Amino acid sequence: MKLKVCGMKYQENIPEVATLQPDYLGFIFHEESPRNFEGIIPKLPKSITKVGVFVDETVEFISNHLEKHSLNAIQLHGHESPEMCRLLKSTNTKVIKVFSIKDEFDFSILVSYEDVCDYFLFDTKGKLPGGNGYSFNWDVLKDYPSTKPFFLSGGIGLEQIEKLNEFQKSEASKYCYAIDVNSKFEIEAGLKNIDELKELKSQL
Repeated sequence: MKLKVCGMKYQENIPEVATLQPDYLGFIFHEESPRNFEGIIPKLPKSITKVGVFVDETVEFISNHLEKHSLNAIQLHGHESPEMCRLLKSTNTKVIKVFSIKDEFDFSILVSYEDVCDYFLFDTKGKLPGGNGYSFNWDVLKDYPSTKPFFLSGGIGLEQIEKLNEFQKSEASKYCYAIDVNSKFEIEAGLKNIDELKELKSQL
């Protein structure tokens, strides 16, 4: 299972995390987020996919950041329409569409996004669009009707490792492509704990 570390913010911290060779690094471009990224992304190994995370932004705003930071993927964390996903996918950039779950989820919502996204990401429904620090009921994914690979997100920390291992053995994880970690591996918002991420990597 691949690993995405999201919410990168501090220049000195980014190369430290990159040395751990996660598959994806996420940079949030949303002013209301405490992890809003405003700098220049340092040079990263080609093996790491740079993901720009956006919340209800315009195509122009996203396109500008796509070009400025040479992003490899776009993660849409708001109420973006299938048509918007189609436009962004036409730029030959991978599109990850986020859907928030609490105790249940209407999977029929996914149908119109099937052909316009490369991946889905399931996160916990909370006050903020991500980084809420708690997980949803993964059993909901037993009813996942698609074959599209998805990222599992929402409050995943070291204390979830045993539960994560159990999930990987279940039918619900059949199309789980990657896990997405953020707030549970932080010293403060945007500053990742290298030792804890090393521990995570050793157990995946």
